[in-house]
Amino acid sequence: MTQSELPADRDEAAAALAGVRVLDLSRVLAGPWASQILGDLGAEVIKIEHPGKGDDTRAWGPPYLRSVREDADNDPLSAYYLSCNRNKKSVAIDIASPDGAALVRRLARSCDIVLENFKVGGLARYGLDYESLKRENEALIYCSITGFGQTGPYATRGGYDFLIQGMSGLMSVTGQPDGTPGSEPLKVGVPVSDLFTGMYATVSMLAALRHRDRTGEGQHIDCALLDTQVAVLANQGMNWLVGGQVPRRMGNGHPNVVPYRCFATSDGHIIVAVGNDGQFRSLCQLLERQDLLDDSRFADNPGRQRNRQELEAALADSIAGWTSAALTAAMAGAGVPAGPINRIDQVFADPQVAARSLVHRLETDDGTAVPVVGFPARLSQTPARYRQAPPRLGQQTADVLGELLGLSPAELDDLKARAVIQTTDRR
Repeated sequence: MTQSELPADRDEAAAALAGVRVLDLSRVLAGPWASQILGDLGAEVIKIEHPGKGDDTRAWGPPYLRSVREDADNDPLSAYYLSCNRNKKSVAIDIASPDGAALVRRLARSCDIVLENFKVGGLARYGLDYESLKRENEALIYCSITGFGQTGPYATRGGYDFLIQGMSGLMSVTGQPDGTPGSEPLKVGVPVSDLFTGMYATVSMLAALRHRDRTGEGQHIDCALLDTQVAVLANQGMNWLVGGQVPRRMGNGHPNVVPYRCFATSDGHIIVAVGNDGQFRSLCQLLERQDLLDDSRFADNPGRQRNRQELEAALADSIAGWTSAALTAAMAGAGVPAGPINRIDQVFADPQVAARSLVHRLETDDGTAVPVVGFPARLSQTPARYRQAPPRLGQQTADVLGELLGLSPAELDDLKARAVIQTTDRR
């Protein structure tokens, strides 16, 4: 469903977060991911960016959006930036300038949430830290995202997704086993530490809004990439805490469930994900491997786990003669989870992905089409909305400062002349 196909009777006021205003001082990914979610759910998001530069990810390309404007090279929109900045207003203010910091403080007075990912203590010098803003807005929810949190021996260090994937233990369980071809610690192919932190930050801000609406009290939220990634070690972390087992790299094998990995077919690979004994029986029957069903070593998952190598070798022999498509279809019919390993282009051509209408089309201010991957959850009464393409740098500076702070055109021109703000409004 595209924006133009959204139900006509669903106006902006019906959005879940209608009336919530977010002042977003974050950049790169974890913070912008969180504020994009809030924007999708109806919040007004004001993205503060540095004049002349903007969010670092604006330049993280190629690829860049191919614009209909001839001067687009002077204001590039990278695919990376486009992935996490829709439904926002770009306001370019130099917060290092006293006048610029004062403008942001004034904006914070009328906001429900401030989101930032500066180094610990970095915003205090501009009077933009939580304690400073709280004095003028007691109900303010202030969310800080850092690599290591506001406390602890690493608090002052900078943190990046790749670094956190290593320090959290995630890379120690990702990649081929020691002694096999290509064995080395590997990062996940998308920046999951950033993305999960953005999601936890969003959940926390929504919880804080609920508390504020009930009590009138704001609060400070301290989100750390390392904390988040340790939390989402999930079963791997518990394998150590409960069983004293140090998880290792297992390639595509599962540490607790067997068979649960990919197997080679005659024309590629297929994922087999057997989650219970019934599915295992169905798989063996499909492959005509009664011998595996009769073998007491494989009767339950603990036994299959202890005898993983023998079982997986036997299954590999039986699976090798099938094509991927034929076996996927046969396993689906037998109720055994299975699927292909798609390239990204195949993902977006997949009929299930197409049926779920995950890709939406927006337009920039000059009419350039922007494809975006939508909010994945379906809310029956307050669905996500795709109101605005990711903005160009400073696109709404004049509008926001004029409407919220009452600045006149002459005052805006003066601030622009002194490089306190940047305006690139196109009307």
